[in-house]
Amino acid sequence: MLRAAVICGLGGYEPEAIVTNDMLAEELDTSDEWIRTRTGVGQRHIAGAHQSTGDLAIEAAARALSSAGLTQVDAVVLATATPDFSCPATAPRVAARLGMSGVMAFDISAVCTGFVYGLAVASSLITAGVVHSVLLIGADTFTRTLDPGDRSTRALFGDGAGAVVLRSGDSAEPGALLGFDLGSDGSLAGLLMTPAVTHEERANQQSTSFFSMDGRAVFNEAVNHMTESVQQILKAVGWEVRDVDRLVPHQANTRILAAVADQLDIPFERVVSNLSEVGNTVAASIPLALVYGHGAGSLQEGDRVVLTGFGAGLTWGSVALRWPRIV
Repeated sequence: MLRAAVICGLGGYEPEAIVTNDMLAEELDTSDEWIRTRTGVGQRHIAGAHQSTGDLAIEAAARALSSAGLTQVDAVVLATATPDFSCPATAPRVAARLGMSGVMAFDISAVCTGFVYGLAVASSLITAGVVHSVLLIGADTFTRTLDPGDRSTRALFGDGAGAVVLRSGDSAEPGALLGFDLGSDGSLAGLLMTPAVTHEERANQQSTSFFSMDGRAVFNEAVNHMTESVQQILKAVGWEVRDVDRLVPHQANTRILAAVADQLDIPFERVVSNLSEVGNTVAASIPLALVYGHGAGSLQEGDRVVLTGFGAGLTWGSVALRWPRIV
């Protein structure tokens, strides 16, 4: 059998504070109906004032390790667009706080595609024999990048963290990552961006460091790239569309999810989505959807599952696997 990275543990964490659509409507010119019809979001979790991305990552990681029945792994990889510091990376500190000082630990940044990119990195480390186990975390406190007066972004995004543990195994096992499709297009970086600006520029109101996006253009790019990426990964692993039991996309917004499913001719009932409860949680989006799907019973052992993501960069990617038995 071919060596493969196998998912053996799963965990998620959503901050306690919840902001509902009605609560947002008290601050902004919006309403529950306006938000739901355009995004599908009903509420979002917001990190506390003293909670960092690393804090959220640790909560999700601890649950994933417990699920896997482990206390130690060989490497910790953190996918995030909102690290605790510009330097150093957040992952080594997360590893140390989990009692794993000395292991390989690093961050990756592919924004909303970060978790899929992270799976590819973890898989490469394991199949190359560099390590035997990896803790992969997707975590973001993205709401801190938003313009307080922008109803379109504040309605959409939330904070959270999700994690998986991967171990060395073989490709015939449930949970084995069977193949990847990854891509990027930096020529369209301006469609989704949180600019880096100097203190002087910000003080003189010459620029802003708030996140911005071109919603209409992003919609088209997201639908096209996720659709094409899923088609490519199905071809790579020899599956037909009808073979896919569950599609777990990045929880961008409900219109994008519905359009991708429609383009692929996958019934929407097969799409795993927790968007209404948590919003778009960036790198945490896909692992939190997995936690939701597992808890709801919509992900069953042996199911053929495709994960697909799209994010700033632009970046996109997909991975195929058979769902494992998760404790």
